[in-house]
Amino acid sequence: MLITTTPTIEGRKILEYKGIVTGETIIGANFWKDIKASIRDIVGGRSGSYERVLIEARETSMNEMAQRAMAMGANAIIGVDIDYETVGEKGSMLMVSTSGTAVVLV
Repeated sequence: MLITTTPTIEGRKILEYKGIVTGETIIGANFWKDIKASIRDIVGGRSGSYERVLIEARETSMNEMAQRAMAMGANAIIGVDIDYETVGEKGSMLMVSTSGTAVVLV
């Protein structure tokens, strides 16, 4: 499955538009990750544990979107948008939503 943020694929023709597809993931960060991130805020540096959570959530959302596109008979998704939001009490959960247009390319 070809997935791109662009509205077209150079050298490929869109034969059919199947419709909008989405993927959503809500994932929680745990207490220990919060503590490690707080320490990183004080001493500086990147938070590897939060970065891994972001990567996992994005990949899960993208895979869900791709599965929905395949079920529609598409072989690509164009115009993909990825959004990140915090949800839940005190923003303790991360939501990643992806959307795009499922198409058939030739």
